[in-house]
Amino acid sequence: MKNKASVSNLISVMKVLTWIVFVGLCIKTGSLIISFTISITESHLAAKDLYKGLDLSPLLEHSPSQYVTLMLLIILSWAAKAFLFFIAIKIFLKINLEHPFSDKMAALIINLSYVSLVIGILTIMAGAYSNDLIKDGIIFPNLPPYLAGGNEFLFLAGILFIISLVFKKGIEIQAENDLTV
Repeated sequence: MKNKASVSNLISVMKVLTWIVFVGLCIKTGSLIISFTISITESHLAAKDLYKGLDLSPLLEHSPSQYVTLMLLIILSWAAKAFLFFIAIKIFLKINLEHPFSDKMAALIINLSYVSLVIGILTIMAGAYSNDLIKDGIIFPNLPPYLAGGNEFLFLAGILFIISLVFKKGIEIQAENDLTV
């Protein structure tokens, strides 16, 4: 019983931490969207500090269409990261320690895998795009932190996909055990 209580407490702590990260990612994504919108509609000065020192004003001056493309890739990757944590919250809300293997949990885990794959692809695309722009002579001093982790998210997608397959097998075994009891 003590083990079950400690697992339950751990899940509660993780649920709170996941909510905190989710809210933080939503704030970051929202800030990027708002400052991006202002930079293309109202004032190009907003591109000098899109979020915590991110300065893409040289790109906006060079080519507004390339600026929009890079910002869309960045915003989509951060929005996908927020969505990833939203799915994680749903997992923590639906987890059942008595019967941990369910179709809903398997679907959520496979969704985590797909979203991780999308994040990895978007981040790698944004990184490659910015590298091409750097070759053209445009300098982005604070951009790398916004484009980090693409390969790690691809790896995470693979791990989560394998876990989802194991989870589906667990559902089959749990169903067989329920029938034999």
